[in-house]
Amino acid sequence: MLRSALLAAGRSPSVRRLVEANPLTKPVVRRFVPGTSPEDAVRATRELSGHGLFVTLDRLGEDTLDAGQATATVRDYRQVLGVLAEQGLAERAEVSVKLSAVGQFLPSDGEKIALDNARLICEAASAAGTTVTLDMEDHTTTDSTLGILRDLRVDFPWVGAVLQAYLRRTEQDCRDLATAGSRVRLCKGAYDEPESVAYQDKSEVDRSYVRCLKVLMQGEGYPMVASHDPRMVAIAGELAARNGRTNADFEYQMLYGIRPDEQRRIAAAGGRLRVYTAYGDEWYGYFMRRLAERPANVAFFLRSLATQG
Repeated sequence: MLRSALLAAGRSPSVRRLVEANPLTKPVVRRFVPGTSPEDAVRATRELSGHGLFVTLDRLGEDTLDAGQATATVRDYRQVLGVLAEQGLAERAEVSVKLSAVGQFLPSDGEKIALDNARLICEAASAAGTTVTLDMEDHTTTDSTLGILRDLRVDFPWVGAVLQAYLRRTEQDCRDLATAGSRVRLCKGAYDEPESVAYQDKSEVDRSYVRCLKVLMQGEGYPMVASHDPRMVAIAGELAARNGRTNADFEYQMLYGIRPDEQRRIAAAGGRLRVYTAYGDEWYGYFMRRLAERPANVAFFLRSLATQG
């Protein structure tokens, strides 16, 4: 119930105005979003890299219906990729792109515009010597996103996919994508989806996550295990070993600001740990999804407001 309420609040303009107007909010948001500018993104990348971590950068600003905003997002990504290359950080950092941020929802030719814009980002990533992963959004965009992924992989076979274990279709999608050279991030999912398409019970989602992990670890691709759940992290390691994978054959992924000590522990033990790091002014929806994912995040938020007040 709390999760649904927080996700609903994440879509509410009135709640957004209230949260954004609170002067105590932004310092708390910094736990999950290190800043608003490309410079902030590069600074965070440098800091994380110094701890042996890898990074994927997400420029916030999803669900845009403004072609100018989509163009600005592309420009920002290309700028960041150029700076990463100049500063020798591209080997440790890639970018994650939400197609709705680069035109997927535009009323006229949205899919084509999103594909063209994503291709521009991929070209910049290729020039920088790094990669791109296409984020997955709510279930209504899944087929469109996978279609654009297929088109991009013709020229950029390294483009990563994201699959969400709470969707009933995902185990089959894992089978389809567990091919040689295919980078696939498996997460649980952070949107409020109907029962007809998504598992609702946490135990069902967990079981689906493990089934999907087995498919990816047994396949020929490169699994990216996006989870903060210690049990899932342990299962992923066991499945990797059982299928003859080394630390170079898969990676763990966690969100910026969540379990940072565990992130460093995995890296220190020789594992590949990539930190999903979001930046930008449009932090509200992302922040509300982070609160909805774990009750501990809500408690942290409330304690921090009380401390600052």
